[in-house]
Amino acid sequence: MKKYIMILVVIIAAIILYLLFWPTRIDPVAYKPAKKPEMTGVLAQNNELAKAELLAKGKINGPEDVVIDSEGRIYGGTQDGKIVRILKDGGIETFAETGGRPLGLAFDGKGNLIVADAYKGLLSLDTSGKITVLTNEAEGIPYKFTDHLDIASDGMIYFTDASFKYQQNEYLFDLLESRPNGRFLRYNPNNKITDVLLRDLYFSNGVALSQNEDFVLVNETYRYRIQRYWLKGPKAGRADMFLDNLPGFPDNITSNRRGTFWLALFTVRNDQMDMMHPSPFVKKIVSRLPKFMRPKPKPYGFVLAINENGEIIRSLQEPTGKHLKEITCAREHDGYLYLGSLHNDRIGKFKLE
Repeated sequence: MKKYIMILVVIIAAIILYLLFWPTRIDPVAYKPAKKPEMTGVLAQNNELAKAELLAKGKINGPEDVVIDSEGRIYGGTQDGKIVRILKDGGIETFAETGGRPLGLAFDGKGNLIVADAYKGLLSLDTSGKITVLTNEAEGIPYKFTDHLDIASDGMIYFTDASFKYQQNEYLFDLLESRPNGRFLRYNPNNKITDVLLRDLYFSNGVALSQNEDFVLVNETYRYRIQRYWLKGPKAGRADMFLDNLPGFPDNITSNRRGTFWLALFTVRNDQMDMMHPSPFVKKIVSRLPKFMRPKPKPYGFVLAINENGEIIRSLQEPTGKHLKEITCAREHDGYLYLGSLHNDRIGKFKLE
């Protein structure tokens, strides 16, 4: 009996030593998040998203972003590297396979589908699904996590590299590290030049142009905020804070080009995560945990409508996450809001009143 007890003690000691001292990839810094906002007023909890129709339920795997073409067909990039197309009769077909993880989607003025693929870079797909790589590095640094994009009327493509250090399957490491590994970029299709517009972003994610294209918004997921980069006027080439201390993790953001932005929040704020951030030591321990023991996002459906002054004017929620959860895209089209998700098996279609 004593022999088994000794073996158990050695095993427990080994686990403790591993969690405390084993080398880890991350180099975390201390960060103290602001107190999260109260869920009152326009943020008051509601169940509006439970009214959404569910498209392709059980037939699609993680449509992170959603876009609709001129024929009303719905496109989404899935976890297995495919871009699927939902036809108007409800049928589903594979439009293309990138071999990576397609995230942000947008059509350019020529009808090409521009794709931010987490592993492959910024891609262009013609109407037959043929893939061309537009750019996969900037300033000699390859993209590790090409994430989201928007396209201006002059053809300029604004997009993000969420992290030049960690790839899509390592996003938790970037969160724990709390260092600014993200970039915001612009690709010029005329001369094929990529410019870095902003550096040192904390997981640069969603991108959306304003109605008059005088500024573009960039989400910083791991700082719960949105930056505004000015394209025109006296502030052109500079950035300022558009909206700070959000109630959840901002993912993609889209513009209806009529003065409203739709912000998808992946989930609500995690109190445990906020409490960990001031301690690099604790965050190193968490990074050593097996995947099943790491912090998990609360299942929650959450979308905000924001005007061009940075004011939240509406919130749409589904607190149980059973109908819609982990929403990563909210795109307005013909009176409906189409809702994508990084991990869910469906697309939401919410009628806007």
